[in-house]
Amino acid sequence: MHLLILGGTGPCGLLLIQEALEAGHTVVVLVRSPQKLPDSMRSDPSITIVEGQLTDRDTVGKALQGVDAVLSALGPPVKKGIFYPSDTPLAHAYSVVIEVMKTHGVKRLIALGTASIKDDHDKHSIVFAALVSGVAIFAHNAYKDVVAIGELIRGQGVDLDSTIVRVPVLTNDAEKTVVAGYIGDGKVKPKLSRAGFASFSLQQLTSDEWAGKAPLISSP
Repeated sequence: MHLLILGGTGPCGLLLIQEALEAGHTVVVLVRSPQKLPDSMRSDPSITIVEGQLTDRDTVGKALQGVDAVLSALGPPVKKGIFYPSDTPLAHAYSVVIEVMKTHGVKRLIALGTASIKDDHDKHSIVFAALVSGVAIFAHNAYKDVVAIGELIRGQGVDLDSTIVRVPVLTNDAEKTVVAGYIGDGKVKPKLSRAGFASFSLQQLTSDEWAGKAPLISSP
């Protein structure tokens, strides 16, 4: 497939690109700062780099030409805490991306989310409630942006074939095995490797098991 990857210069995004290339896909990466990509990726003929802003419709349209699916590792950096913007910038970017996806007839969206995005299938979990509350209190603007992203994909993007891949605390472990389910189901746990996120996201291109859903995935 020909894939557009968003958030490609971050830790999860780089793993998405790597996983996509290993699976034989070609990749378009829309980034503000191409220099943040490793030299090996900037010179890879299977990767097309489009430089620009996600809020620029023309740039997003250029990146979406001939694309079969969009995979996103976009997420607000919680570590910015109170310094993260309050105007939900990533949700605004997603609004443009979804609008242009519809224009170009691209239906499949696989997007990074977190436990802050609620789902009707979730049950009560003390551990996850504490995690979400911590983010909501100490990184409130990032929390608002994540919640807004979930609402946008389910609202404006309702006609898309989307999967919101919700993640707990991310680690740099190399293990790719994941458990997929919902908060409080007794299966999912509070940690996940970034490699597991990338692997699971790519697997969704050839599976409709989680299409239209928002699973929480974790390491076993």
